[in-house]
Amino acid sequence: MKAIAPILLLAGSAAGQQAAYGQCGGINYSGPTNCVAGYACTSYNPYYYQCVPGTAAPASTSTSKTSTSTAVTTTSTSKSTSSVKTSSTSSVKTSTSTSSSTKTSSTAGPVATGFAKTNGLQFEIDGVTKYFAGTNCYWCGFLTSNADVDHVFADMAAAGFKVVRVWGFNDVNSVPGSGTVWYQYLSASGSQINTGANGLQRLDYVVSSAAAHGLKLIINFVNNWNDYGGINAYVNAFGGSASTWYTNTAAQAQYQKYIEAVVSRYKTSTAVFAWELANEPRCSGCDASVIYNWAATTSRYIKSLDSNHMVTLGDEGFGPLAGGDGSYPYQAGAGGYTWVDNLNITTLDFGTLHLYPDSWGQPYNWGNLWVSTHGAACVAAGKPCILEEYGGTNNCTIENPWQATALKTKGIAGDMFWQYGDTLPSCNCQTSQDGNTVFYNQGNWDCMVTQHVAAINAL
Repeated sequence: MKAIAPILLLAGSAAGQQAAYGQCGGINYSGPTNCVAGYACTSYNPYYYQCVPGTAAPASTSTSKTSTSTAVTTTSTSKSTSSVKTSSTSSVKTSTSTSSSTKTSSTAGPVATGFAKTNGLQFEIDGVTKYFAGTNCYWCGFLTSNADVDHVFADMAAAGFKVVRVWGFNDVNSVPGSGTVWYQYLSASGSQINTGANGLQRLDYVVSSAAAHGLKLIINFVNNWNDYGGINAYVNAFGGSASTWYTNTAAQAQYQKYIEAVVSRYKTSTAVFAWELANEPRCSGCDASVIYNWAATTSRYIKSLDSNHMVTLGDEGFGPLAGGDGSYPYQAGAGGYTWVDNLNITTLDFGTLHLYPDSWGQPYNWGNLWVSTHGAACVAAGKPCILEEYGGTNNCTIENPWQATALKTKGIAGDMFWQYGDTLPSCNCQTSQDGNTVFYNQGNWDCMVTQHVAAINAL
């Protein structure tokens, strides 16, 4: 994950006031709770309130077990991939609409011809085998306006994207107010999976809208990072640590219950591209067998529930690899696992790799080696791989070479930049800018998206 751009955290204009887009409340927060003029403190989850444009009264910053916030429903995740940087959270400036409309966009995609699958070292989607372009929209499932979801997916389809990665998790340790989207409450005394209107029904609409627009979704089940609960929410409920989570019996039992709840809703939907075990799983100080055994067990369990869809791990690509230069990302301890060993798990259909040289202390041109060495490993394993996340100060001169390398590298079957941005019609406001966001038809859109899609289609 890419850390939030520090340029958003500007100094406040008066003492005791939080700056534009700065944190202003939430459980365990102790900083300023008033925002600078023109901004309102708004709750995005019980742990994170942010100063966003508006004139609403400041949100409550109660640290009681049950949040009283009923404000907007979605936050942005921080992309914290660095081994030395801590995770931070930014927010999606999104709609407070609770529209019950179920109307989908009239811009429908091609009719699905079956479930997405591997075809040699590539993917086959709706009868077409080729290299596919995609993007990340973790926040799509947290929007409360159906019209916003339709608008975003219509724009994605128009751009030529085919695969979209969304968060299939949103875990809490205290049940928030009725206006906040959450999927699972975790507690040792009794966890709860939220299937209501502010729970998995939001994900239901994302799946149905994706189907209407001819898009395919990668849906994952837990976050390694603390955003939207993540492994930390399980640790809060069941004890242990982030490293012992993979072998914690109670945590894994609830994790599998959640997987079953989500998979059972969409096991017959052709809009699902693949299930993903986790976002960037790591196990600090662990033997590589810990994540390997967890991934093998979990992917086997998913396959027992659903034989229609592919399964992938969601790891970043760390560990020794033939052709690597021995730098930090290629070292055995970088993520606490060995990527190439995970790739060979039989119940994982394809591999994933992420690319953030800034966070990993590498020069930008090093990314081409990262892509090519992983592609070679994918060929050796006989499986396609996706460059599932990548970012580098949102600069085309940095990221375009990675796209070109991925496109020409055998074994790499698609790429998905972090992250997609759009303007939501319900509020005429933009989604999160975390320093790596590429907004629809704005800024560097042409060089990052239009030209790249054209190069793919030219093949």
